[in-house]
Amino acid sequence: MAGTSSEDSGRSVVPRDRDGEGRARNARPRDGLGRPLPYGADGVDRQPEGVVRTPDRTVAEAQELLDAGKPFHAHEVFEDAWKSGPEQERSLWRGLAQLAVGLTHAARGNVTGGARLLRRGAGAVQDWAVESGQPRPYGMDLAGLAGWARALAGEVENGGAPVDAGARAPRLRTP
Repeated sequence: MAGTSSEDSGRSVVPRDRDGEGRARNARPRDGLGRPLPYGADGVDRQPEGVVRTPDRTVAEAQELLDAGKPFHAHEVFEDAWKSGPEQERSLWRGLAQLAVGLTHAARGNVTGGARLLRRGAGAVQDWAVESGQPRPYGMDLAGLAGWARALAGEVENGGAPVDAGARAPRLRTP
């Protein structure tokens, strides 16, 4: 990806990274919580986009990333499932992505955004469980995940300090 700049009506346009098809894509390295780092810095490998996984593989990969303290990257795995999966499961995967992004924001110290996304994701997965009649798809306890998210949202709001994403990662599957 290469950055380009140009002049537009006498104003300098900020350089933007572009992919091979000309779409804007930020090529800066990122840390474990998805925050951009300076060009040339050592970052965490990004998740490839558009990977089609089985639901079981999606859950397993996301859990590995959550356990490693990389909820931003787990959200990208859920996002792939949301975009490539069957229509009737899209709100499930979107809700799980929201939970991961909520944990990301909570770990970054964004109290308002973290709590809001944790609650939004909790509502989404709980609603999906009720509407689909599947409270434990792919071995996931959706009621338990919703409870985890709401409890963490309350803690984030009351404490205000960033949380340790790896230590606070949910268990997607329960025995």
